[in-house]
Amino acid sequence: MSGKSAGPPEPGVESVAVETLEEIARRNQVWSAMADKYGVENPVPPWKTSLDGMCDAIDRSGADDDRTFTFKDRRDEEDVLSATRYADLPYPENQLVALAHSLVARGVIDETELRHRLDAVRARLES
Repeated sequence: MSGKSAGPPEPGVESVAVETLEEIARRNQVWSAMADKYGVENPVPPWKTSLDGMCDAIDRSGADDDRTFTFKDRRDEEDVLSATRYADLPYPENQLVALAHSLVARGVIDETELRHRLDAVRARLES
């Protein structure tokens, strides 16, 4: 593993538009609203543990190639995105969409694949 950081993509992660995530933010798809809608009393979203695990895995992966990033990169991008594009979302939703945004901006997953995965989750929830 090299000590070199991959750094954010140019011209800056916040300048990359990810319409799928912006749509989620516009629709106010936050856990508190979903929990109320479905009568769930747990204040912690069921996906929070998976989000924490993904962040831990990314943080430990270092920057072995251009598609991965360091703890500092991830946190810096999360801070920028949470203060700009996803400022209206509460925590931990802003952390979740910031991570997805960073992964799309870095080419780890493309927006079409992200949309397909989100559609699959929605289909499971609505079945």
